[in-house]
Amino acid sequence: MADEMRILLRNYGKIDPLKIDDYLAQGGYKALEKAKAMSPADLIEEVKKANLRGRGGAGFNCGLKWSFAYQAQADQKYVVCNADEGEPGTYKDRLIMENDPQAVLEGMAICGYAIGASKGYIYCRGEYPQVVEILNEAIEQANAKGILPGFDVEVRMGAGAYVCGEETALIESLEGNRGEPRFKPPYPPNEGLWGKPTIVNNVETFANIPVIVERGADWFASVGAAAYPGTKIVTLTGDVNNTTFFEVPTDTTLREVIYHFGGGIPAGKKFKAVQVGGTSGAFIPEANLDTPIAFDSMSQIGAVLGSGAVFVLDESRDLVDVATQISKFFEHESCGKCAPCREGTMRLKDMMTKINQGQGTAKDTALIEKLGRVMSYSSLCGLGQAAPSPILSTLKHFSADYDAKMM
Repeated sequence: MADEMRILLRNYGKIDPLKIDDYLAQGGYKALEKAKAMSPADLIEEVKKANLRGRGGAGFNCGLKWSFAYQAQADQKYVVCNADEGEPGTYKDRLIMENDPQAVLEGMAICGYAIGASKGYIYCRGEYPQVVEILNEAIEQANAKGILPGFDVEVRMGAGAYVCGEETALIESLEGNRGEPRFKPPYPPNEGLWGKPTIVNNVETFANIPVIVERGADWFASVGAAAYPGTKIVTLTGDVNNTTFFEVPTDTTLREVIYHFGGGIPAGKKFKAVQVGGTSGAFIPEANLDTPIAFDSMSQIGAVLGSGAVFVLDESRDLVDVATQISKFFEHESCGKCAPCREGTMRLKDMMTKINQGQGTAKDTALIEKLGRVMSYSSLCGLGQAAPSPILSTLKHFSADYDAKMM
């Protein structure tokens, strides 16, 4: 792990997350002071220039997003931190919040100053009660020090819905409604929480902000891939020798992630596939392992970086069975608001179960491909749009697994 580049995890293991004085001793909140010495417009321009792109999965330019809320006219604006980390195999946000919560608060406070927001919310997944305690303690200590004047932060706990990772479903949940995505436009920076301009950014995105302000946009833009600069926290699971986490520049390749940082495949077995970006990510064959993990590079091979979860499978794994279990997950997590996702996830699960039980035919795979394409462009939110991706990618790259089970 000596080859890591720790920017977001710079304080990991070095400070007591429950002692704000430790964070201050490491230069904490100096970036907030520096930000407040700038005009909001100049601050937003600096973040935009850094080309920090959302680390939650969408990859949208953070500074550009902030500029929309800054320009919006309203008596109240909000900053929301998306900590609804629901992707299986992903725990990078938990790592940040458990070990450096003040960095997240500082990033949110800088955003609040930039767009003119006096209220912030951290929406934390329901399965992280210990993280909520840490965050509340961090907020209490920051307020006791008078570090966040004019910016009030509150932690809200979700109810365990995967779809609430989508920003408009998260906003609905914050308002006390059923967690379902909204039709867009209007977009949250113009009309979000309680109809007011709202910035929703991921934990990892906010944690980058203090470093950008402190070291400058040019420095940040020079790290990693030019079109998707900075670092990415990778959580590595599956059939690798080192199931662990690490932070690397975004121009690091999948091969380096698996064989250098992950230590390769155990027990002398061969690599078969890797799924990147969480459960909604595509399965990638060995031929594409030299692809950098940057957002655009992954898109070029029909995959996503997403949350940064990397799930490795060796030659002994049955990808039809894996894809079937994933189809069950999405059927369970669909909120049911739009027909393409509500009906599509059910039909995908039914057909995948049929194939997995050895009762499928070529007609079933053809129908899956057609249904998957329809879902990808007609579903209301990212859940339904991405749900077919794991299945379609296994059909494309690992058709032999399907052939072995066909009637």
